[in-house]
Amino acid sequence: MKLADVAGRCDSILGEIERAVVGKRNPLQLILMSLLAGGHVLIEDYPGLAKTLAARSFARVLGLSFKRIQFTPDLLPADVVGTYILRREKEQFELRPGPVFAQILLADEINRATPRTQSALLEAMQEGQVTLEGETHPLPQPFMVVATQNPIEYEGTFPLPEAQLDRFLVRARFGYPGPADEVEILSRRIARRVPEETLQSVTAAEELLSMRTALEDVHIDPDLLEYMARLTEATREHSSVEVGASPRGTLALLLLSRARAALERRDYVIPDDIKAVAVPALVHRLIIKPELWQRQLRPDQVVEGILERIPVPKV
Repeated sequence: MKLADVAGRCDSILGEIERAVVGKRNPLQLILMSLLAGGHVLIEDYPGLAKTLAARSFARVLGLSFKRIQFTPDLLPADVVGTYILRREKEQFELRPGPVFAQILLADEINRATPRTQSALLEAMQEGQVTLEGETHPLPQPFMVVATQNPIEYEGTFPLPEAQLDRFLVRARFGYPGPADEVEILSRRIARRVPEETLQSVTAAEELLSMRTALEDVHIDPDLLEYMARLTEATREHSSVEVGASPRGTLALLLLSRARAALERRDYVIPDDIKAVAVPALVHRLIIKPELWQRQLRPDQVVEGILERIPVPKV
């Protein structure tokens, strides 16, 4: 696929998904950009805000396989990646693949599982493969994990370690709908007379991979590469930050800004592309100093302050 065709195809994808998910264009764009960039998404939001619906809708519209795992404290790694079982009639062990062998995997309430189970996703997210009994199995491509967690309910949960948070390309939030959008949700439910909208596939895995390849043709000026590096370096040197963004954060800025440029029908990146994706790409990679949590300082405030302070290059 040519780069010029990517934006039109993305508009078709988002338009179909918005038949089910109302008034959430920005987070839906962010999820699509992450998929095009080959990354994973962490959605941190309250219950009932269409997180599961959005992940399922993307799978349906993109023509991808979809699996959902409800993470609980008693979930085992084998419940995620699969295991070998003995087939007595064949007198041999046979792989029973787990739900991770899907193109879009919804890890619902991921922080409710133990660290051992959470770590079962690390290899899959980073390398697109799973190793069982010393044998490596590639995952179907494209592959994306959409993980959710509740930002207010922490009883009985296990916070994601920094190494796993760093493997998510972005952290997204849907937020509550406005009054007009909520009325639209009710009106559509009355009109369709069934619980959920029936969505149509508008693309397939092969075309999506072709769109991903087309993003490599998006030009980015060397001055903007330096700007990205200065942004992430500023998170490491910030007086309120215990641990700043890793080089994965800088790479996330590159990948997402290219995807945004393509969605905006440009074959080159501008500073506004980087500024638009900086907060979702970096906030989950920062650890605020413990004494400043009491002042309710949030990582997104730190990133927004850095964006205001670091001069934008003239390209």
